[in-house]
Amino acid sequence: MPEGPSVRKFQLLTSPFVGQVVVKVGGSSRKISVNDLNALRLQDSQVHGKNLYLSFVAAEGPLGPTAEDPVLQGEAASGASPAEGGQKELGAPQTHPQNEMLQELQQLRSEPPDVAEGPGNWLRFHFGLYGSIRANEFSRANKANKRGDWKDPVPRLVLHFESGGFLVFYNCRMQWCSSPRADPASDILSVEFHRGQALDALCTPDPICYTLLDQRYFSGLGNIIKNEILYLARIHPLTRGSLLAVSDLEHLLDCALQFSSDWLHSKLHGKRLHLQIYQKEQCPLGHVVMKGTLGPSGGFKRLTWWCPECQPEMLSGDGDLSTGTK
Repeated sequence: MPEGPSVRKFQLLTSPFVGQVVVKVGGSSRKISVNDLNALRLQDSQVHGKNLYLSFVAAEGPLGPTAEDPVLQGEAASGASPAEGGQKELGAPQTHPQNEMLQELQQLRSEPPDVAEGPGNWLRFHFGLYGSIRANEFSRANKANKRGDWKDPVPRLVLHFESGGFLVFYNCRMQWCSSPRADPASDILSVEFHRGQALDALCTPDPICYTLLDQRYFSGLGNIIKNEILYLARIHPLTRGSLLAVSDLEHLLDCALQFSSDWLHSKLHGKRLHLQIYQKEQCPLGHVVMKGTLGPSGGFKRLTWWCPECQPEMLSGDGDLSTGTK
């Protein structure tokens, strides 16, 4: 699933359209009525963690044609999967759609609720594994799907604006709300990120890899960032936070903020991010990398990579590494 840096880039793609009126819509979404967006003006665009929020208001003055795009609706009716040939997060492993949906729902539960769910003028977007936004272009298939077909991914939503430009949204969940879920203190890419609050969360007895994915404290931090910063900080994923020195936690936090900032910078300049441990068989020093599915019992579990040499185990006083399961 797209992490904070990716969603920040998505938000920048939408910014040029703020102030413009939607004149034509399309898409395969069944969660919202896409026709409701006809003749509305895009008033604002905000990003909070892994969520994008777009605000729409009634437009004033004469508009162009507002008919629904029959070509796009025809694509939606074809039944093709939005993930076919879609764009996925950098280095994301292949997963089954059922597992992806379960993971997404579990992750959403780790976030605080929106100020008010239901009717409102803010449309919330939460992106799945192949989720993306395109501006003035459609995503095209770069390989055949499992059936051998070369079908382009089907957009969940397409917004055409009065300027002639358009936005295309792929593999995302949409929901109307009255205002964004906004807690800049927990957003790893916000200038208002609260280090003290984050350090308090890291100091708990929970395995450090569990805490890092808790969006209540590290909004926008995902599995790629988690793996990379734990390697950079030389911390075993299952180390209990309460066993680490404050200096180690401070260093881990520095790695999280720097890596996230560097990743965003790379995306904005069209450069590929250099990963050190995520999905690697060897670490940069040539050691064999271990892989396991880690997460709390009955909770959110993700594939995790670590180097036993560079990230040694840290045992508690009773000799246990963690209560986590692999």
